Amino acid sequence: MRIGILGAGNMAEALGASWARAGHEVMVSGRDPGRTAARAARAGARAGTFREAAGFGEAAVVAVLADAVPAVLGQAREALRGKPVIDVTNDVGPHGVRPVAGEIARLSGGHVVKAFNLCHVDVWRSTPPVFGGRPLAVPYCGDDPDALALTRELAADLGCTPVHGGGLDRAALLEATAAFVIGLWFAGADAQAVLPPLAQSGAHRSAPAPAEST
Repeated sequence: MRIGILGAGNMAEALGASWARAGHEVMVSGRDPGRTAARAARAGARAGTFREAAGFGEAAVVAVLADAVPAVLGQAREALRGKPVIDVTNDVGPHGVRPVAGEIARLSGGHVVKAFNLCHVDVWRSTPPVFGGRPLAVPYCGDDPDALALTRELAADLGCTPVHGGGLDRAALLEATAAFVIGLWFAGADAQAVLPPLAQSGAHRSAPAPAEST
């Protein structure tokens, strides 16, 4: 699969390198050609502009700072229209959390899936990310069946377990989850320990999971 990553930062390099090792063709992109070329070389990827990466990929990944999203998508919009677009960003700060996935859907015209936003970049450098013998679960939210299937594939290629979290209308909950657990981690708490195992969760086994289009 060809993957165009909008961004040339740590997330772009870490995810891009892992997908390149899994056999995908990857292009990373950024404003600074020299920096972008260096990141691409370390990731085993190609380097290009935002517009080139958007056009190169069968899927595009938005991995820029949230404040840069409008400008970056302004350069890449035409190449993203109708394409699977995976949003890995978070906008978390003193102001709280600002939802980004809906904005990306509106600005790109693509089929947006929110995913890969809960973990520090070093987790995505793991090959694979397995903790206590259990592969990392990657929740994702989106509406388009093809974009969802592609996201599942890319999560599995990282050695992770994809977990469908509902439609794109639930992406804001996933973004808020990132803000909450990041706050716990920075306070020194083990955020993973706040939830019981499934068997002790009290969930009814007959309760339906979030619907996923097929």
